[in-house]
Amino acid sequence: MIRISAPAHLHTGNPDLSGDMGRLYGTVGFAIETPRLEIVVREAEKDTSNDEDALRFLKRFRESYDFPPVEVTIKSYIPKWVGIGFHTTLALSLGKAVSELYNLNLSLDEIALAMRRGLITALGFYAVKVGGFIYEGGFPVDKREKVVPPLIFRGEMPEDWLFVVAIPETPRKTLAEVRKREDEILGNLRRMPFELADRLSRIVLMKILPAFVERDIKTFGEGLYQFNHLLGEFWSDYQENVYCCDVVNEGIKLMLDKAYCACQTSWGPTFYGLIEGEAQAEELRAMVESFLRENGDGGEVFITRTDNRGMVVERG
Repeated sequence: MIRISAPAHLHTGNPDLSGDMGRLYGTVGFAIETPRLEIVVREAEKDTSNDEDALRFLKRFRESYDFPPVEVTIKSYIPKWVGIGFHTTLALSLGKAVSELYNLNLSLDEIALAMRRGLITALGFYAVKVGGFIYEGGFPVDKREKVVPPLIFRGEMPEDWLFVVAIPETPRKTLAEVRKREDEILGNLRRMPFELADRLSRIVLMKILPAFVERDIKTFGEGLYQFNHLLGEFWSDYQENVYCCDVVNEGIKLMLDKAYCACQTSWGPTFYGLIEGEAQAEELRAMVESFLRENGDGGEVFITRTDNRGMVVERG
């Protein structure tokens, strides 16, 4: 039996959707301690699972590798279709578990290539592999889904830098349908103006990364917000406005009154703020929870630190 625990992640954005410098995407984001995916994989007489996505990824993995049947049990979920990485984390964790169970000796890169996850944006890949605050460098324009993008920077967040994460309930069904068309949308995405890619890349290189190294949470947060907001303007053709929906738009405004940044992760509807200290984080959590109750069907709001471990593998 192999048990694997792996972190969710928060996406801040991709600095280059232009490709005029020869690379595309790149990603800034964070692995987070809560929630975590936990799966158990055992030998079995046929492939079985309590989750249809696990069976789908098993089938995909078998296109590249031969191995005996397995039983896959998901013990703890990352919420699906809310922009924090369930499917990539599941695919990589499942591939790693099978490799460990049957001594396939596969690297995580080989697993990602077989599963076809973590190749366009590699935040989920590096969240699982190493955790922390992550900046990956995108892929060459002629090698889309043929290589794992390289890790450019990885750092560990201070213990008192916390995220308040909100998952509003009302837009979840609508956004789930958008996520199911993600490959189609990305395959036909309009080219980002190179001037915007220049600006986004400069924010990463000259504001976000230096502020992180200097432990300047104020400038770090400003850079994250500016970066995410500019990207939201580019993506506004594919969502309601700068953000995915009105409740996220208003929730981000609320967070900005207390937090150093407020960002939408991926397509949403999850959004998050960066704050310093547990008392301040708890105050913001209560405010956002009240806001979601008063503006829709509520949702989940929680406090988490950055996860600096990545995947944990145990043999039983």
